[in-house]
Amino acid sequence: MVKAFVFGKFLPFHKGHEAMIRFALQHCDVLSIMVCEDSREHIPGELRKSWIESTFPDHRNIEIKVFPYDHEVLPNSSETSASISEIWAAEFRKHYPDHTLLITSEPYGELVARFMGIKHIPFDPDKQQVPVSATMIRSDTFTNWQHLPDAVKPHFALMVVILGTESTGKTTLTEQLAHHFNCSYVLEAGRDLIPDSTRFKFDDLLLVANEHAKRINTAVKGDSGLVIIDTDIHITASYAQFAFGKELPVPTEIYNANKANLYLYLDNDVPYYQDGTRLAEAERDQLDRSHRKVLAAHNINITEISGDWPARFEQAVAAVSQLIKNNTTL
Repeated sequence: MVKAFVFGKFLPFHKGHEAMIRFALQHCDVLSIMVCEDSREHIPGELRKSWIESTFPDHRNIEIKVFPYDHEVLPNSSETSASISEIWAAEFRKHYPDHTLLITSEPYGELVARFMGIKHIPFDPDKQQVPVSATMIRSDTFTNWQHLPDAVKPHFALMVVILGTESTGKTTLTEQLAHHFNCSYVLEAGRDLIPDSTRFKFDDLLLVANEHAKRINTAVKGDSGLVIIDTDIHITASYAQFAFGKELPVPTEIYNANKANLYLYLDNDVPYYQDGTRLAEAERDQLDRSHRKVLAAHNINITEISGDWPARFEQAVAAVSQLIKNNTTL
């Protein structure tokens, strides 16, 4: 039986890592994966482990463990170093005494294997198959979005939620922003499941909450690192309070799916359009107050968007652009 191992920070785990693991599986019976977690790093090793597990859910011959280490004791460097390789080889020997094969994409892999007295097989050292590195992704996640496995994308996706009461242009602005930024978007499930705001049951809101979360979970695994979302769980919860006077029981996973980086709230200072399925204007304004109350209760920091339609678009573009600028390095 051939036992092999691969190691790395996987910060983040990307498709180059995935390809290396698939390559390694072709050369061994059991593959051990070590997630090296430096105490200075802000993404937990257990989360990185879960990314790999989710990408290889059906491979029983994979063993993954997190190895927390102190960089003062176990130094690392982007440059190939014989002395550092020897130190790590001694550590790996403790964890994998019966492994006979090491697979890496780095020049130091050969040194580590030599110090361990085992075989090394290099995988795509010139990064021709998957031209990306974790450093490239950290420095510009959006440009390298296509190199992230689906399991990793939700952690790095930037989510912008468009909030507000009826007839304030949420859907229109969602589509405008998605077109402007060439990104993914999610339309509210409420308009599909509850076509008339004056006639619905409490349980309908639970269906809306579940469906909307499903749509968000799908969108964040799409082709863009930016997702514009029309409405969120707080608005659904506000409808429950407004129409039925009671709390909407929402599972934690649904709240987590709805968690956004930016909340744009559209003021109700535009002409009201009654299409026959909406509340009366006076009720709409009461609902606006309910929305704001629920958002405040959940400590949601909103960015107000007001004025005519062009002004709203300009304000929203500026807010989203600033969000992207602040998150170019992750």
